[in-house]
Amino acid sequence: MEKTVVLGTICAYPKFTPVPFREEDLWAGYPEETNAPYGIAKKALLVQCQAYREQYGMNAVFLLPVNLYGPRDNFDLQSSHVIPAMIRKCAEAVRRGEEEIVLWGDGSPTREFLYVEDAAEGVLLAAERYNGADPVNLGSGVEIAVRDLARKIAELTGFTGRIAWDAGKPNGQPRRCLDVSRAEREFGFRARTSLDEGLQATIAWYSQRLQASAG
Repeated sequence: MEKTVVLGTICAYPKFTPVPFREEDLWAGYPEETNAPYGIAKKALLVQCQAYREQYGMNAVFLLPVNLYGPRDNFDLQSSHVIPAMIRKCAEAVRRGEEEIVLWGDGSPTREFLYVEDAAEGVLLAAERYNGADPVNLGSGVEIAVRDLARKIAELTGFTGRIAWDAGKPNGQPRRCLDVSRAEREFGFRARTSLDEGLQATIAWYSQRLQASAG
């Protein structure tokens, strides 16, 4: 049977969603302001999927992945997300002998991350096993503060300098952590890569790229 798997976004959840985020809370408020246009557009896709299912019998399933990361991520500081931006800043500071890096916000928000290979497995499992109309969270279920993430990445990259926070830049959503029980129940998905393992693999890939460009 033909099926369409559509990927939404964690940004679709209301700004102050109770942790852990449950799929039933998706419509309980307005998204965080800096992400709202993107999050609302993805919510519209969910409504479209459900409408097409009801009217035309289209088997469209909708997944809500949390923040993704891994090798071949976008490391452009003008458009990258938090993990690749931190890795690049730390790695380049080490290479240049710099004693300080500057990161966005104040470090207080929390985030959850899903390694790219786990995310691919989750999408594949949903394609093979899930046929429901309800949206499904896709994540690791592990929450970490951005400041703790920065310390972890600094340690893994060998950066021993000062981490400065630019509080003039937005923090984004205060907390993010998913209830991932529906994915496990409906199609047997559970993330297998720990944050440390995923960060090490991502840093190794970026370091090789950095050395190749320097050599």
